Amino acid sequence: MFDGFELTRCEGDGARLRVRHGGSGPAVLLLHGHPRTHATWHRVAPLLAAAGHTVVCPDLRGYGESDKPPTDERHRPYAKRAMAGDVLAVMRRLGHERFAVVGHDRGAYVATRLALDHPEAVTAVSVLDAVPIGEALRRCDATFAASWWHWFFLGQTDKPAERVINADPDAWYKAAPEQMGADAYEDYRRAIHDPATVHAMCEDYRAGLGIDREHDDADRRDGRRIGCPLQVLWATRDDMADLYGDVLSVWRDWAGDRLDGGPIASGHHIAEEAPEELVTALRGFWQSLDDDVRSPGAVGGHGPVT
Repeated sequence: MFDGFELTRCEGDGARLRVRHGGSGPAVLLLHGHPRTHATWHRVAPLLAAAGHTVVCPDLRGYGESDKPPTDERHRPYAKRAMAGDVLAVMRRLGHERFAVVGHDRGAYVATRLALDHPEAVTAVSVLDAVPIGEALRRCDATFAASWWHWFFLGQTDKPAERVINADPDAWYKAAPEQMGADAYEDYRRAIHDPATVHAMCEDYRAGLGIDREHDDADRRDGRRIGCPLQVLWATRDDMADLYGDVLSVWRDWAGDRLDGGPIASGHHIAEEAPEELVTALRGFWQSLDDDVRSPGAVGGHGPVT
């Protein structure tokens, strides 16, 4: 797993993160989702490195083997703003002042917050299977509540979810080792069997229902947008299209001069299920960005990737 990559620990902005990095060339930051670790990228990262990129894959704070800071009553240590500060500090410590960022699931919220809060650092952002947290909650209806009920369950504090999950983590998460790969599965399984990690992952969702939504809603009121080119990708066997119809339309009020994207034939964990197709979509997007200088204001889509 990650042949030729270095595994290290690096200081973030208040949390020390486990980080895997390798390759050379323009830097790309890959941010995993819940309940994965950086190992979810083990099929994607070598392909990007072979294509001429430096690739950095951290465990987000609270996840995997990264630090799990004590929380507070507003769950601020697990806000996406705090997580974005961590990964920005890691990239700078590794010598990368500007870089592209790719985020899946909860990592997509961190990628979005990073692009909004630190536009000077992000050259392009790609989000996988996500719309902004504030948009998801603002548009929440019975269909969303039925499909994404875990947001509200994990976000409870009066009846914490940790006791339910820790009773049988394997039954709760039900990951498939044959899909993930044996080494990545073992890394993930160590994480979900750590009660401190389970608590931190719940804190991520508690922050999502409160302070993260406040940050998103404040940006929306102020008309703040993602200034760099934005790519949105979603899995055909997930529920993004069922929930939102035209997924790109949800992002138009958040995008600057360039919005691109479309579906990829995959289940939810695209990096594990369709790594080659994902790399093709990412590299096609990055290679198209020179055209933006000559043709600003474009809004495109690559169509289905099969």
